[in-house]
This record gives sequence, structure tokens and C-alpha cells, in this order.
Amino acid sequence: MTYREALREALRDALQRDARVFLMGEDVGRYGGSYAVSKGLLEAFGPERIRDTPLSELGFVGAGIGAALGGMRPIVEVMTVNFSLLALDPLMNTAAALRHMSGGQFSVPLVVRMATGAGRQLAAQHSHSLEGWYAHIPGLKILAPATVEDARGMLWPALQDPDPVLIFEHAQLYNQEGEPGDWQQVDICSAKVRRAGRDLTLIAYGGTLGKALKAAEQLAREGIESEVIDLRVLRPLDDATLMASVGKTRRALVVDEGWRSGSLAAEIITRIIEQAFFELDAPPSRVCSAEVPIPYARHLEEAALPQVSTIVAAAHELCRGA
Repeated sequence: MTYREALREALRDALQRDARVFLMGEDVGRYGGSYAVSKGLLEAFGPERIRDTPLSELGFVGAGIGAALGGMRPIVEVMTVNFSLLALDPLMNTAAALRHMSGGQFSVPLVVRMATGAGRQLAAQHSHSLEGWYAHIPGLKILAPATVEDARGMLWPALQDPDPVLIFEHAQLYNQEGEPGDWQQVDICSAKVRRAGRDLTLIAYGGTLGKALKAAEQLAREGIESEVIDLRVLRPLDDATLMASVGKTRRALVVDEGWRSGSLAAEIITRIIEQAFFELDAPPSRVCSAEVPIPYARHLEEAALPQVSTIVAAAHELCRGA
């Protein structure tokens, strides 16, 4: 099963389980989705439940919030994370804040899915990783499935959450193949150890997980055993899993496709220093994207993003003298 197929099966399952669930967004119906995730669902469920919207993220995300308040369970697809900024006002000022501002009387059970990340030569307006921005906002839960199993298993529990959940799907993962595994046991609260190790903790998520695992394989051939943590949940962060790993390996390297300044990587490193400072044998480090708009040219795009080689080089620096 591909990551794309896993997402489609998750949508199909949710639509079959609960009559309140519907999908809305640009080109999700007749076109089958910009990344073909919703292909065939219009024929199966009809236009009432697979709704094509106008090209207005502000409008249809706001409509999704209204539907959630009215008792429905909407899944809103935003074509790419860059376009979600047009809907930042309803997401931040309404969906995320309404439980607080109503004194707990109202909640917004909304799920928003969107593609994120670079690596496809789509240039600056379609390629950034802004999930770290959304992870800054109280009232939102932020998910970043990096495996076929998580792509299949995260949607249903997200729909059961009484508060808004944003799911970020790295666009380079749609063709990735894998086994759905025990998708019914996927939780949306915890990070997961994807590879055990003793010398270094590599912390990654979404599109950077595969690169971290490849870097760990290369480092293992050199005698450095890395433990690879898949964050999966960017808000709230699973501090317990991170600190347990760092306490064992005594070194931490965060791989984040976001920009370095004000990044999710910076938050993770700060938490490690606050909670596990005396466990460390070296200062925590990070590999982030270059602080430029993502370039169009292939060689410049690759140079701007975290790569296996840059992760390995950073790991060597951390382990120097060990």
C-alpha cells in the first residue's frame, strides 16, 4: 500500500463509519484531489459528502468550522500548507480559541489535512514546511504522519477529538510504499522509536524521518548506533519519549525541514536542555532548512534542505571524541 492509498482508505473508512463525516476542499471531488488521495470517493459517497469548494481557503475553512459547530465532522483539505495562511485567521482566532473563549461551552471537532514540504521543484509558494508555526498555537493538535501505518491510522482518532486537529502530509511521501500494520492501534498522543540505538538520538518527523533512518544506517556502518525518534505529534510534544531516549544516548540531533530561526527544532532542543541538561555529553544540535525561500532549481532546492549527508556530518560532529 502506498501512503496515498492509506490516506484514501482512512477517508473511506471514516465516511462509512460516521454519517456526519464529509470531505471538502479544492478539487477533492471530480478531479480526485490534487494528489489523487480522494480519487473515487465522489462516485462512492456522492456530492453531499465529497464537496468541491471555490478557490478560497478563508471561505471553506470557515465553512468547515461552522459545520463542526453545527454537529458535523468535517475533513477539510487544503491543497498546500502555503495556501493555509489564507485561512490562518479562522484557524487561530476561531477554531483554536473557541473552547477557551466560550468557557468550555463550545468545541470545534474539525480535521484539516494539507500537503507540506519541499523536494518537488515547485518553488517558494508551494514548498515550505510551516507545521512548526501551527504547533505554536494553543488549542490545536498537530499531527505529521511519516509512515503508511500512521497515514492509515491517524484520521479516525483525529475525528474523535473534540478540538481541531491539523494533519500535515509531506508531499514526497505520497508514493512511499509500506505496510499499514496495526493501524487500529495508532495513537495521536505519542512519539515512536523507529530504530533503537545507544550513541545518539536522531529526532525527526514527516519528510525528514526517512532521511534520518538512512543516516542512521550509514552511521551504523561506521560504528555509531543511532536511536531514531519519529515525533508524529508536533503539538503536544511527547517529552517523556524524547527524554528517555536522550537519557540513554546522551546526545541529541534534531532534523527539521523548517527554517532554523524560531523553529520546532529550537523548541525541542530547549526542552531537552531544560529537562535533561545533566544527562548530556554534548550540546544538542539540529539540521534545518537554509533560511531562504525554497528555490526552484533542483540543485539549489537540494542544497537548501536537510539531506542524509548533512545529518551524518552533524552526527559526526556530535560524537567527536566519544
